[in-house]
Amino acid sequence: MNEALKQKLNKLPVDPGVYFHKNAAGEIIYVGKAAVLKNRVRQYFQKSHKDVKTEALVREIADTDWIVVDTEMDALFLESEMIKRYMPKWNILLRDDKTVSYVRVSMGDEVPYVSFTRTPMDDKAVYVGPFYGKSAVERAVRNLRRVFPYYVKPYTGRKTLDTDLGLTPGIEVGKCTPQEYKRNLRKLIRYLEGDRKKLISETERTMRKAASEGDYETAAEARDQLFGLKELQRKIVFSDKEFLDISSDQALLQLQKMLELEKPPRRIEGYDISHQSGENAVGSMVVFTNGAADRAEYRKFKLRTSRNDDLKSMREVISRRLKHPEWEYPDLIILDGGLTQVNAVLPLVQPLGIPVIGRDKSGDHSKSSGVKIIFNGQIIPLPSDSHVARLIARIDEEAHRFAITYHSLLKRKSMLK
Repeated sequence: MNEALKQKLNKLPVDPGVYFHKNAAGEIIYVGKAAVLKNRVRQYFQKSHKDVKTEALVREIADTDWIVVDTEMDALFLESEMIKRYMPKWNILLRDDKTVSYVRVSMGDEVPYVSFTRTPMDDKAVYVGPFYGKSAVERAVRNLRRVFPYYVKPYTGRKTLDTDLGLTPGIEVGKCTPQEYKRNLRKLIRYLEGDRKKLISETERTMRKAASEGDYETAAEARDQLFGLKELQRKIVFSDKEFLDISSDQALLQLQKMLELEKPPRRIEGYDISHQSGENAVGSMVVFTNGAADRAEYRKFKLRTSRNDDLKSMREVISRRLKHPEWEYPDLIILDGGLTQVNAVLPLVQPLGIPVIGRDKSGDHSKSSGVKIIFNGQIIPLPSDSHVARLIARIDEEAHRFAITYHSLLKRKSMLK
């Protein structure tokens, strides 16, 4: 351990957070989470026995940075996002696939159930994840079960101990219908995907409206759910990125400097178009808040006019998006495309003062393609290992994934007609 790192470790806080081990070149080689940063990070440099791979990792560590968060659960979800962005080599070398977990909700079933899996399937279930740290995710979702009761196995219609404990929706005893249960599960999914604030405000509105109309049973149910949600707030913050210290994200700081912005871009929107010879043409909008995916804000667009012209398609998507001022306007827009795509949408966003950059892949659409951006009419190549290149690639690839997913869904539906 070098002297500078030794001094830095003395400043480690006792808070939960995410840490970033770096090599001598400043490259992030490992991302991890901790309930207590001081204890977890210092463990790497103690003389206790370690396996061969961990010893090799420690020999490479020249520097360590960290971001402090509010709870251990926050650290769990931030770690997941940062691993997706940086894909550190030692996370891949050390990671046991058994620790990667998705929450699966079998929404295609008449009476769905919630489970965990390492491998998402192309079925009608909803998958949320991936998350790193299976036991922590399971603990968090168990907490949610007290507010959003669910089944953990395929429905049999038999009463169980969970029924008496209020952990199932109670379809087996006539407490609710499958349709009401599915509505509740959609709230659970929204909570997992980060839509916590809207969910709380909607539940509060439902309670007040039901009470004013004399529907006291519905009002009481909404009240209990509201109290439960607020209690969860003290335990779990799923994907609510307000806790992130934006000044700690080097990618956002580099973007601010490179694009000469007044402040780091807090909300970034990424866009892509997907179609097959003009059929089932769609557009995607993904949102990154404070540098992390904010899935509750994602939007998808089924194209109405331009089906086989990517320039017109992008203009249509941006134009329709801007008709929704209730969706907070972004600090930066990233397009999947080059100079022509950027020029096509500039007239739409310039009056609003929203900067736009494009990711020019020049025909190379592989996941490992370099990052070249279009800004102010210039092509700017970025070092592939830079923080800003990693962030732009992450946003662009997420926009592409979201567009492809929606296109594939429409394609399957059209084949069934």
